[in-house]
Amino acid sequence: QLQASGGGLVQAGGSLRLSCAASGRTFGSYHMGWFRQAPGKERESVAAISLSGTSTYYADSVKGRFTISRDNAKNTVYLQMNSLKPEDTAVYYCAADPNIGMIVTGPARYWGQGTLVTVSS
Repeated sequence: QLQASGGGLVQAGGSLRLSCAASGRTFGSYHMGWFRQAPGKERESVAAISLSGTSTYYADSVKGRFTISRDNAKNTVYLQMNSLKPEDTAVYYCAADPNIGMIVTGPARYWGQGTLVTVSS
């Protein structure tokens, strides 16, 4: 089970950190990722991180602004979002999959419930 948190309302240029806590003892066996879905748009991959955290992927739209990280001891993955823009407004979902390809492209095997991020201009 994945539980995402940390969403909220922030002004453009601001920052938020999303967290996704996973239950179970196999967190370290899954590649983790964040997706987002804006109103009226399809869900898109935002960032992904490998099992050990040594490899990461970012969508072009967030490169240089977002940072994904994980703490396997705490069964948690994070998404630090800086320099937020109104176009980052979306529901953000964390996801887990044993196949890193599926974490980058979707659909992933496991999904969190989503947390809403709203960026005002």
